[in-house]
Amino acid sequence: MIQLHDLKFEPFISEDRITKAIVEISERLNRDYKDKTPVFLGVLNGAFMVASEIIKRFKGDCEVVFAKLDSYEGTVSTGEVKTLLGLNMPLEGRHVIVVEDIVDTGNTLCALDEILKNKLVADYKVVTLFFKPEAYLQKYPLEYVGMEIPNDFIVGYGLDYNGLGRNLSQIYKLKKENMTNLVLFGPPGAGKGTQASFLKDKYELVHISTGDVFRYNIKNETELGLHAKSFIDKGQLVPDDVTISMLSAEVDKNPGVKGFIFDGFPRTAAQAEALAKLLEEKNTEVSAMIALEVDDEVLVQRLLERGKTSGRKDDADEAIIRNRIRVYYEETAILKQYYLKEDKYFGVNGVGSISEITQRISKVIDSIQAKA
Repeated sequence: MIQLHDLKFEPFISEDRITKAIVEISERLNRDYKDKTPVFLGVLNGAFMVASEIIKRFKGDCEVVFAKLDSYEGTVSTGEVKTLLGLNMPLEGRHVIVVEDIVDTGNTLCALDEILKNKLVADYKVVTLFFKPEAYLQKYPLEYVGMEIPNDFIVGYGLDYNGLGRNLSQIYKLKKENMTNLVLFGPPGAGKGTQASFLKDKYELVHISTGDVFRYNIKNETELGLHAKSFIDKGQLVPDDVTISMLSAEVDKNPGVKGFIFDGFPRTAAQAEALAKLLEEKNTEVSAMIALEVDDEVLVQRLLERGKTSGRKDDADEAIIRNRIRVYYEETAILKQYYLKEDKYFGVNGVGSISEITQRISKVIDSIQAKA
């Protein structure tokens, strides 16, 4: 484990594995370019380590240049112009091997493609030590790839975090905060609120109820609350970005906690993705979606019984109760599939005593924490 500035990183890719990937790339380049006297173009700053290792293994004649992609404002008609600072040799008719440390979105390749074609190169090929296929947005082929990696934030072997880490001989990835973040679901009458109260105390988690957050912001006339109320007053749904901003503010109010219970959010796949992005920005993630599973008839009877003392009209009308249950299943069906794909969905039997149900949920949480 290492720390750079304010972030912690954990070992990810060993130096031996990196060397093996470089040797394999170098062997292919020797087969393809040994007799062509290519120009190796190392893209700064990150490619200096991988470029030097590849070039010293090249067995034919070659030329080497390192350049940095930069931009400047051209004329009004041309707008932003990309250029390669440090490229002080003609490339017309040459075979160019572009060496990158990492390719993620591919936006750099888009700019390089235009620059190299304008310089009338015979051809060019891209070499990259690391490739993030999940992040790649372009169509340009990558002929020489050392290894494909997930879309994690990494440092080392030329890659940095705010200037630090380039000199590391192996790759480290950002360490996720060891938090337990639960998305708690259950149909009306499943006892979700009761369980959230027990779980937050047992595991020292912060319970964030979307309904409570909305009511607080609207009652206290915060900027977000007033914005949300403007939609509610028109009978419109509050946009996801307003809701996620409220949740983000609640998360920010609780730095250093052991995790959160999200109650009432997300409701759609788009909201689940927004929550994932929010937590990623906080260097953590959703640990699990836990759904209390209770037979419909049991739910109906529970709510009718509750309606005798709660004073809520929607607890006293069986037709309304059944419709609320139906809407719940319609909403959660998509989310169930979303979290199943991430292996984060856990259905828990919600029938029994409060303590029995708490014990079942705790078993799930304990297993998750044991794997963290």
